[in-house]
Amino acid sequence: MPERISPICNLYRMTKPVDAIAALFDVEAAMGANYVDVVAPTDPGLVVARGKLGAMGWGFPRIESSKVTGGPLRPKAVVNTRSDKIGSPFWLGSFQRRRCLIPVTAWAEAAGEDGQMTRTWFSLPGQEVFAIAGIWCNSPEWGHVYSMLTVPGHEQMEPLNDRMPVILGRDEWKTWTDGNPTEAHALCRTWDAPLMVEPSNEPWSNRAKPPVPSTQLSLPL
Repeated sequence: MPERISPICNLYRMTKPVDAIAALFDVEAAMGANYVDVVAPTDPGLVVARGKLGAMGWGFPRIESSKVTGGPLRPKAVVNTRSDKIGSPFWLGSFQRRRCLIPVTAWAEAAGEDGQMTRTWFSLPGQEVFAIAGIWCNSPEWGHVYSMLTVPGHEQMEPLNDRMPVILGRDEWKTWTDGNPTEAHALCRTWDAPLMVEPSNEPWSNRAKPPVPSTQLSLPL
């Protein structure tokens, strides 16, 4: 079982059915794609990759060595990719060859004191679903997985977080998935339009349902 960690931008929801998302993105839906509607690290979430909509696990596995024994530790899920670190060996191959779209209805940031944190939800006014820029790979440890690109945060997110996901306008979807790396990297910028902000009383750690094993896309590398 993957180990959970708590990086920034590590909770979002996607509450629309598969057929509606497939129609919105004009792609084929993988049969039996199981996903959760509130997605946390290592959960299965929907992604659009290479013309198909299906489920992958959220977070690239990163294996570190024990400081005591020197042996490998259990993998940790790295769910976010900083746009300014995209040239690192850990991310570069996926950014160059395996970019995807992550359908989202809202993402959450933690608000409040430690032990009493609640969820504040961020979304786009007038849009039930929008796309976040992602990358994916077929990992030896967990199979098909994806990560979310992040950039400096929107002013409406202060003081909850100084980073935010890369939101893509509809006219940018094809450039992100099919454009060259230079064209794609130019899309990694802070969203400059207003956000919808929804504070809630939902406990940050509350989970509506346990993770569901994902039916993953069959995608060639």
